[in-house]
Amino acid sequence: MTQLSRRPTASAQAPGQGSAPGTAVDPLAQAWRLVLPRADEIADVISSRLLAKDLDAYRTLSPHLPEDIRHSCREHIRRGLQNLSGVGADTATAVELWRETGRRRARQGMPLELVLNAYMMGARVLWEALIETATTHGDVPDADLLGAARGVWANLDVQNAVLIEAYHRERARVQRRDQQRLQTVLDGLVDGRGGDPTFADQARTELGVGVGDGVCCVVVLVNAAGSDVLGPVEDRLDRQHLVSHWHVRSGVSYGLVSGSLPGEAALVAMLAPAAVGRVAVAESPSGMAGFGTAFQLALRAAETLPYGDAGAVGVTDRLPEVLLAGDPNVTPLLVAEAFGELLDHPQAETLLSTLRALLAHDRSPTHAAAELYCHRNTVIYRMKQIERLTGRDLADPRDRMLLWLALTARG
Repeated sequence: MTQLSRRPTASAQAPGQGSAPGTAVDPLAQAWRLVLPRADEIADVISSRLLAKDLDAYRTLSPHLPEDIRHSCREHIRRGLQNLSGVGADTATAVELWRETGRRRARQGMPLELVLNAYMMGARVLWEALIETATTHGDVPDADLLGAARGVWANLDVQNAVLIEAYHRERARVQRRDQQRLQTVLDGLVDGRGGDPTFADQARTELGVGVGDGVCCVVVLVNAAGSDVLGPVEDRLDRQHLVSHWHVRSGVSYGLVSGSLPGEAALVAMLAPAAVGRVAVAESPSGMAGFGTAFQLALRAAETLPYGDAGAVGVTDRLPEVLLAGDPNVTPLLVAEAFGELLDHPQAETLLSTLRALLAHDRSPTHAAAELYCHRNTVIYRMKQIERLTGRDLADPRDRMLLWLALTARG
């Protein structure tokens, strides 16, 4: 690392050089002018210290960033020393340099803390250089040095204020552009464009999805406006090292989840405790190409949960409900055809509960009676009523399937 202890070279401006004839130059400006020829040396010290401390962080952002840091340090120090020494001073240009640096660092994705640390180190090294120069020449009063210290740190405050504002403005613009691009990709996948190999490759790149990664869709239906329904779900996925990208379509929040997926059942078990609204999971076996279908299935599965409920389901566990939800005209026809006159009976709800128990226990009156807390003969009597009113035979597999679907449709 270049040392700051090197004395100013003979090319340093003599006191008063560059000023109008007869104009006195104060000792502090003279000292800064003696430092000015060392601008690149000082800048290289700053960049070397920065890179020695955070080289991995810079290289992670971009392999070209270290060189950009070196160039930027030289430009900043040269401009700063010119202003401090009164040689070619241009405050407006310096402010624009700080502003552009803030914008550039935001576009590069550099954490603001690293940017501010660089400016802090620059101010410290500049101050060290001035002290060395003043010590060497001995013609800068202590009071002036104290004033210089206040000037350096006041200047740093102004630099930081300008840079921070520019950084946040640009960061917000970058995030909006990124979000818009992300939403365009997710909308395209829901619309079925994942079957286009070119679009699928673009989507994988944009979303950071590997070719071998699993893909699934998670749909979240909000029960109450203003509640944070996505935060808890995202946290659960993050803890399992699963990447998720979210969007809202026609009031429906949905996310593309990718990575080493543990399977639908495991995902449901993972998300259920975090569910604030109705959550459904549907895997896409064909990856990007099938994401649009996965979205439709997950949406239908979520809609089969009662409104106001909070929980998570997998589409494979709700296939009958999803099938019935696929066409709203099917449900009333199915219920009417399956139940016949049963729904008009005074004890319809009792008979339906008995039917549900019988189907759950493979038509066993004994087991159904145990569930219903009634006598076995009562169940047998009700079973005969059910078969008479519906015109269905519980011994017939097709009739049993129809009755079970009808019960499912009624909820």
